[in-house]
Amino acid sequence: MTATDLGLNHELLTDLFPQPESADQWEQYLLSDEQLLQYKEKGYVHGIRLLDDRQVETLRHELSEMVDPEHDGHQFFYEYHSNESSNENSTLFHALGAWRVRPAYHDILWNPAFQMVAYQLLGAGVRLFHDQLFSKPAKHGGVVAWHQDYSYWTWTTPMSHLTCWMGLDDADTENGCMYYIPGSHHWGLLDKIDLGGDMEGIRELLTPEQIDDFDQRIPIEVKKGEASFHHPLLMHGSYENKSERSRRATLINVFADGVISNRKDDVQPGSDNYPQVPSGEKMQGDYYPLLLDPQKNFGSFIDSIHTINDV
Repeated sequence: MTATDLGLNHELLTDLFPQPESADQWEQYLLSDEQLLQYKEKGYVHGIRLLDDRQVETLRHELSEMVDPEHDGHQFFYEYHSNESSNENSTLFHALGAWRVRPAYHDILWNPAFQMVAYQLLGAGVRLFHDQLFSKPAKHGGVVAWHQDYSYWTWTTPMSHLTCWMGLDDADTENGCMYYIPGSHHWGLLDKIDLGGDMEGIRELLTPEQIDDFDQRIPIEVKKGEASFHHPLLMHGSYENKSERSRRATLINVFADGVISNRKDDVQPGSDNYPQVPSGEKMQGDYYPLLLDPQKNFGSFIDSIHTINDV
């Protein structure tokens, strides 16, 4: 059977994510003004319930298929790393492009619980940048080194991006949950580093004041189906999984409608499968679909929705 590129379809393929039909149904997903203010001041919010048990189990099942490098549809991934860890004794599965490969990962982009929060934190229409999978197996799951997401995305401008991290397992300090440095999104842009490398390597890039902040890092523990959202400059990373439990997650990276390509010398990170947009042109097209149009999705209800611009 020939695999189909699901990225060419911008409509729901399953019944996993029912769409709201009224303002009341959208309202249940709203962040509070307090949560918006926390994001503005600290660079993140977390513990946001986005997935129910049925959705989590479906995503887990599809992930179990995709960790096999020979799975049906593997050619549609933008990047695929069976093991991106720099440590030969640990494993970090990392891949970009699952929405093109399996229907649940395709449809999660249109999850209204995600879309509402993304709109509030971007304050604009929401376009897909790319999705990601991270899996740390029990006992020997590798690290994701400290980094800022935008350091890998400077070929787009302005910096109007957002990352949503969703747990497919309970994530805690024992099995390699994420850590954030509150307020580090105010540091400015630092050089990018090897994601699977040394957790302490980032110290070489920091000022003494930033190192003081770095030492105040906090664990972001979430239950399966819960999410955290963070700013593109927030410093974050995750340590090894030495527990008896796996730590699986799926991420959605989005940007505000209107962001343009800022490619230099026709060089853009990623594989040949990564969708190319010429420098100076708007980021759009089949592989950067508009996931939420505020006026279309919310109508007159939009006037009552507070965004990051209102706090």
